[in-house]
Amino acid sequence: MSQAQLLIDELVAHNQTISFCESLTAGLACATVADVPGASQALRGGLVTYATDLKASVAGVSQSVLDDHGVISPETAREMARGVRRVCGSTWGVSLTGVAGPDEQDGHPVGEVYIGISGPAWTAAWPAGEVVDPALAQFRLSSANATPIHVLTGSRDDIRKNAVAAAINGILRVVREQK
Repeated sequence: MSQAQLLIDELVAHNQTISFCESLTAGLACATVADVPGASQALRGGLVTYATDLKASVAGVSQSVLDDHGVISPETAREMARGVRRVCGSTWGVSLTGVAGPDEQDGHPVGEVYIGISGPAWTAAWPAGEVVDPALAQFRLSSANATPIHVLTGSRDDIRKNAVAAAINGILRVVREQK
């Protein structure tokens, strides 16, 4: 059984819904969940905010967050998750933002990806590599703040697919462990 199927099953069992706000994955996470038969019982929809201005105008990310932290940051991922949850009226909002490549973006390396989750009681974000199999990620230190950052490796397609897997695995764990 796929992780997406397990996620739908958990959401339905808890009478909860989900929505996605995606940048680098451009709708792939939402489409992956929508591939599950019966997904309509829990999947509310999604936003593709590939362009920076859409993160503000559609997902509601404040301009100050974008200016202060950039689009590739945990702060932006958190705001994207909050925004999609509000816009779609879902129990859970999940976001993905980062660099799929082939080139770095605004000083961020290819494979730097952040996932945000917003739920009924809290919102959080983390580097995607912390959720997937460590063999798929390399570890480096950000020169800006010496905070560990996981960087997904592989081709552009691999990075996008691994980011989706990390997001689905992360929200599945959260839904299962909720109190």
